[in-house]
Amino acid sequence: MALTIFCSIKFLESVYMQIQALSKLFVAIIAVSQLSACGVIAVSGVAATATVLADRRTPGVQAIDKGIELQASGSFDKTFGDSAHINVTSFNQKVLLTGEVKDAAIKAEAEKYAQGMKNVRSVFNELIIGPNSSYTMRANDAYLESKLKTQMIFTQQLPSNSMAIVAEGSSVYLMGILTQSEADLAKKIASNTNGVKDVYAYFDIISDAEKTRLEKAGKADESQPASPPKFQ
Repeated sequence: MALTIFCSIKFLESVYMQIQALSKLFVAIIAVSQLSACGVIAVSGVAATATVLADRRTPGVQAIDKGIELQASGSFDKTFGDSAHINVTSFNQKVLLTGEVKDAAIKAEAEKYAQGMKNVRSVFNELIIGPNSSYTMRANDAYLESKLKTQMIFTQQLPSNSMAIVAEGSSVYLMGILTQSEADLAKKIASNTNGVKDVYAYFDIISDAEKTRLEKAGKADESQPASPPKFQ
């Protein structure tokens, strides 16, 4: 009888922890979505237009990035099934792979596929070899991402809509089109956030003059740079 009661208590504790994590995620998502909406309205008063103009990528590149994510994610799910849990993030045609894979062969195959995709400039393979993360761990990652995005939104010196933030475990990955001072500030905020152990940044660094040009134009340059971007 005592053993049965003990097991029941442990089970209820596990359920409670998962509910708690999911509740945090739900609240965070609601908060960030509302904050993002407020920020968009403040920019121009027209939500659909402001979302595009606030991003330093052109609308065309934004569409390409979304297409890369959908194509790669679909292919990985179909090819690897439960042998991998791969998140694909594309920003300015640079692809970040995070998550877990069963073995080194799958990790290499995923990277090779991403590198061979049309319009992909570079690939950063941060996949970890090991068992797939639990739903509780993924909920915690989503909560951490939401917390970071909220902090970025409230930092006036940062173009929060021109950044991608990915959390995996205690590691955070940052992508975006930023000046050096903006990049340093973004890394500092992420590093000082509770729950973050490591910060990895894959920014395209632009000059202050280029930042001014993009802000005046309201969009990023359609052409590819003549020289490779400076990575952090």
